[in-house]
Amino acid sequence: METKEIADKLVEYCQTNQWERAYRELFAENARGIEAKESPMFPIETIGRDAMIEKGKKFTEQVEKVHSYEISEPLVAGSFFTVKTSMTADFKGAGNVHMEEICLYRTENGKIISEQFFYD
Repeated sequence: METKEIADKLVEYCQTNQWERAYRELFAENARGIEAKESPMFPIETIGRDAMIEKGKKFTEQVEKVHSYEISEPLVAGSFFTVKTSMTADFKGAGNVHMEEICLYRTENGKIISEQFFYD
């Protein structure tokens, strides 16, 4: 798959809450994820598709109710693409939270090899 195809598939899976499917189909086994900052829930760096899936499950477990979720169309440049996401949700112990982030992905050999999140 070309980068544009991967990007479009990722957006499709995110829009339909198929997070684990996205990781299993689109990410390389040794992919790595980088957070903007360390949090009590996540380390700054996660290495390996299975570890990234587990990180996603931990995030989902903290969400009590999603009020809105949006993901932009991807912007592709060579082997990179980016999307903007925004979400308003009720989180356990935190109440209603609005989040926005820029997500940057890099592809190689038809798979995503890295994801990096930028947020305040």
